[in-house]
Amino acid sequence: MNISAKFLVPPEIQSRNDFWGRRDYNRDEELPVNLPLSTFSIVAYDRRNGDLGVAVQSKFIAVGAVAPWAKAGVGAIATQASANVSYGPRALKLLEGGLTSAQTLERLLAEDREAQTRQAAIVDSKGNVAVHTGKKCMNWAGHVIGDCFSCQGNILAGKDVIDSMAQTYEAVEGDLVDRLLAALAAGQKAGGDRRGQQSAAILVVREGGGYEGFTDRYVDLRVDDSSHPIDELRRITNLYSMTMLSREDPSNLVPITRAVATSLQKTLKTLKFYAGPITGTYDEATRKAMHEFVNVNNFENKMRKDGFVWTSILKYMEHSAKTRKHEGLGRKSK
Repeated sequence: MNISAKFLVPPEIQSRNDFWGRRDYNRDEELPVNLPLSTFSIVAYDRRNGDLGVAVQSKFIAVGAVAPWAKAGVGAIATQASANVSYGPRALKLLEGGLTSAQTLERLLAEDREAQTRQAAIVDSKGNVAVHTGKKCMNWAGHVIGDCFSCQGNILAGKDVIDSMAQTYEAVEGDLVDRLLAALAAGQKAGGDRRGQQSAAILVVREGGGYEGFTDRYVDLRVDDSSHPIDELRRITNLYSMTMLSREDPSNLVPITRAVATSLQKTLKTLKFYAGPITGTYDEATRKAMHEFVNVNNFENKMRKDGFVWTSILKYMEHSAKTRKHEGLGRKSK
């Protein structure tokens, strides 16, 4: 998105080295801002369950607030380069009105005098894909269309970025969330945005897929400013999946044997949820401690009453216990 503006650096940060992570600026120095939304993204439709989604990374602050748009049963859009943000809501409205992705994109471009500076990709609820990379997009810019998806980008290290994304998306197993994240990581590994990294986002919509079924926002996560936004986005997505989603493979359920119960009691004791003896029996006190731990960490959707526990919960508990022990040692050494 090209933003034409000028601003003055506030006096309270005139000598700070951490201003945007860049050099010092004088108090009265005017800074011209002209920032293209240099980005690589993927839009996709999962014909197995109807999910629609967008994943994006950019050397741009909070790309998730600008580029990705989607509505369950309608379509998904990525708008970037000299981004016309109105493409998002307008495309959804046109798709909902019955136009295909190609017809929708054609309408948007026809009404835009700056169409050759835009890059936009649309996938509709039938998996039809339409993409536009304007002739005035900054190099390297281009796109590739696959079966029910497309990968596109501008100011990239080269064509390998989108080719790697497409190949990875097609090769990876799992639901749309996993495949979109894998494609994004592949794009970065192939060189990504040639200016670097800053923000990333993933948006996947599903009818009734949001919190308690009240919205279609199955996954809607952003990293607005980070030196490694894709890694951070994956971490947040993993935590969100544990907290909000029920998509873990049943093979990851572990029976609470004597050994597992012993481990649970030791871990819960370290985390200050359990004060009883280590017996190796999953008794009422241990169940109560486990229930409290799950509630405190908002993992209610992972709570079991059948004598099993999810591997993800065990790993999270073990990591938390190790962190607490490490912090405790750190405090003692001071």
